Amino acid sequence: MTTDLTHQPAHVQLQALDRREISSRELLDLHLARIDASHINAVVTRDDDAARSAARAADERRARNKSSGILDGLPLTIKDSFETAGLRTTSGAEELADHVPARDADAVARLRHQGAVIMGKTNTPAYCQDLHTDNNLFGRTLNPRALQRTVGGSSGGPAAAVAARLTPVDLGSDLAGSLRLPAHYCGVYGLRPTQGLVPARGHIPRPPGWLTSSDMVTPGPLARHPRDLDLLLDALTTPSPAENSPWLVTLPTARRPVGQLRVAVWAEDASCLVDRDTADALATVEQALASAGTNVRRTTGPVGFADSLRLFEQLLHATATAATDDEAGAAELAAARDLHEDDASPQAAFLRHRTQTHRAWLRADEERLQLRETWHRFFADAEHDVLITPAAPTAAIPAGTRTLMVDGVERSFFDQTGWANLTSHIGLPSLVVPVTTTAQGLPVGVQIIGRPYGDRVLLAVAEELESLLPALG
Repeated sequence: MTTDLTHQPAHVQLQALDRREISSRELLDLHLARIDASHINAVVTRDDDAARSAARAADERRARNKSSGILDGLPLTIKDSFETAGLRTTSGAEELADHVPARDADAVARLRHQGAVIMGKTNTPAYCQDLHTDNNLFGRTLNPRALQRTVGGSSGGPAAAVAARLTPVDLGSDLAGSLRLPAHYCGVYGLRPTQGLVPARGHIPRPPGWLTSSDMVTPGPLARHPRDLDLLLDALTTPSPAENSPWLVTLPTARRPVGQLRVAVWAEDASCLVDRDTADALATVEQALASAGTNVRRTTGPVGFADSLRLFEQLLHATATAATDDEAGAAELAAARDLHEDDASPQAAFLRHRTQTHRAWLRADEERLQLRETWHRFFADAEHDVLITPAAPTAAIPAGTRTLMVDGVERSFFDQTGWANLTSHIGLPSLVVPVTTTAQGLPVGVQIIGRPYGDRVLLAVAEELESLLPALG
């Protein structure tokens, strides 16, 4: 059994640990052997001695029946954008090649507090700023489903490592779909939790040592089974002792069986076209849920796609300027002043957003809150429990390309995250679920969106789909 255990989901591995069928040290060594044999370049930094010491401590706790938490002894990896005490953290940037933090990111500390054994860091584009996972420091991460295809970004290393069974779960992050897109491309589950549930302090970028982070970035788990996301969600929403927090979160579960939930499907929009394989995946999900008795109906969506995306881009470019140095900021401001008022190019919009006044940002933030209210009414008044959308317009595109083709028609490269970014600035829980594969064997997923703090409702729907649909393998 132990030789196959790395192929099992995290909750099965934890059961084996609890039943004393395997030790944490043995389980760790099985995963390290898989990492050693892997050629996809997903795990880029390791400290095997520290990991084995942590695994040994977990085994000793279990022998004394003094488990430290729900993940005690489980080996896992962490996206290289999260600071890890004593373990190099680069965020894929050459300037941080030798950065070894003295303190864990808050999300990492929560995982350690629950007994997780951190066995390595997974690859990301430099400063998490690309939809491909490639950098000058470590190179490109390959998609284990199709080596010539991208893993997406920026949580490409985490998604690839989970898909290749190098790790049962990984901690990724999502600002502009950068956890959900790789999950989709690699055929794994990826959850962006409700904004604010999981603290982002210690995530790079911002620079090392900063206490603030982007107002939209959200740490979240990737796994091969929805039940594993539930375990990680528990761990990530439980404060560590160092936080000195007076509160605990109890997230609600579905108020009725999944078969009685009211499911809306937003399958298409002219602002972000999807290909035939993606449309077929949505239809597959609709049919599977309807066959189980679920109330499923199509909708045009609660918000205007183009207007929502415009606001997202304005807020995204604003939050990205926090660490810009004065000289670069002055140059951008000068360039923005030189723009012709009729210039509607993407570069002009980029400069205007990065140099907007505080008054303009405040008004954009008000627009965001108004948009959030619209989403809330969609779930409260329109009697929808969840909304299912495409995860992305297509399956994984060729590695390194800057072109997105949708059924033979070229679209904006950034349309890859268009559907994900419906909720990135709103803060709603959003989950990517693998559904099927294309004729070429490429994974295709869907995105499930829910009301604030409805994270576990999404996981319940995902588990129902997992039982209704054939496994991707």
